[in-house]
Amino acid sequence: MGNVVRVGLLGCGTVGEAFAELLVERLAAVEDVTGIPLALTRIAVRDPGKPRSAGIAAELFTGDPYDVVKAEDIDIVVELIGGVTPARELILTALEAGKPVVTANKELVAAAGPELYAAADRGGVDFFFEAAAVAAVPILRPIRESLAGEEITRVAGIVNGTTNYILTRMMGENLAFDEVLAAAQELGYAEPDPTADVTGADAASKLAILSSLAFNQSVAADDVPREGIVDLDRVDFELAAQFGYVIKLLAVADRFPAEDGGPGQVGVQVFPALVERDHPLATVRGSFNAVFVNTDAAGELMFYGRGAGPRPSASSILGDVIAAADHLQRGTHRKVPVGAPAAIRPTEDLAYSFYIRTEVVEAPGVLSEVTGVFGRHGVSIQQVDQDGSESQARVVFVTFPATERALNGALDELRLLGHVRSIGRVLRIYK
Repeated sequence: MGNVVRVGLLGCGTVGEAFAELLVERLAAVEDVTGIPLALTRIAVRDPGKPRSAGIAAELFTGDPYDVVKAEDIDIVVELIGGVTPARELILTALEAGKPVVTANKELVAAAGPELYAAADRGGVDFFFEAAAVAAVPILRPIRESLAGEEITRVAGIVNGTTNYILTRMMGENLAFDEVLAAAQELGYAEPDPTADVTGADAASKLAILSSLAFNQSVAADDVPREGIVDLDRVDFELAAQFGYVIKLLAVADRFPAEDGGPGQVGVQVFPALVERDHPLATVRGSFNAVFVNTDAAGELMFYGRGAGPRPSASSILGDVIAAADHLQRGTHRKVPVGAPAAIRPTEDLAYSFYIRTEVVEAPGVLSEVTGVFGRHGVSIQQVDQDGSESQARVVFVTFPATERALNGALDELRLLGHVRSIGRVLRIYK
């Protein structure tokens, strides 16, 4: 049995409290399995006098976070405050003091990852952030360790449990967005302010972390173009089902090698997409997440599990704490394998098939006129579905793969045609 490893916690909100409860609950089991005795020693919160879980001793709380990061009786720091400030300064202080840090702060890791990785390496300690990617789904450690010798070409999937819950219910039950969002908030899947989830910002931060590790090139959240789910129309869900698709919010990162053998470019995007009904991602429902990792030798790997909720996140955090404690007792640490900033491929150069919903005047020659515009811009039409009255028709186009530059050129020209009354939501098709 080793010496007791003392854990200090920054923040005791929904996830922080769940972690503290789980740690106290599992202390004996962790020691029995790993031989590592852990102890929850201090918890920094804004209001130490606020009523907390009965399972957490009141004397652990302090109002000063530096009582945790600088304390001599703290061996590992767990940061669950969220945001960039003051979390960044607190984590750097802990790392510089030789304390391993575990965090679930996706916003901070996506924004300041390289700085934190370097500080951890200088301090000779671990910086772990498994819960910052896909909550309970263990994917970062497999990428960092099990696939360290692989050439990873794509990381893609559903990385936000809140939006997947919303889209699952909207698609399956024909419910309105606001109604399902309220249910997600009541269940604890969505925050009181769900902006980061529904705009794709949360998924963009997670994709930045995943792609940085997968491709060994630093990708920041600001590098990731994102589209959210707030303006999806019910008719798009109906048409998706009619065409044999479901709608999912996807995060996709591709590596494009350079011809000279250099690092090449990285293409990253977050967007709602049509996914064929028989694709494994189409069956990922509710708050579950799934990520595919495409590799040269191992082929395609899928990681699946809960992507939202305090207890799943707490489980992932506890796993990181145990790994950090083990390394601390053995006097070692694992460097985060992320290199120089990635060269980001312009979104306009990325290619997909597209679903395009339009409203046009019902008149002879209009369909031919519209398809001619697509053709002039190098966008080939795979499927057309038309439904309308004597004066107006809804026409849905499904294209063959084309670059976004070509599609946007065609759409810009279509908006100038008098016979085209509107262009609805354009969705990529993921295969």
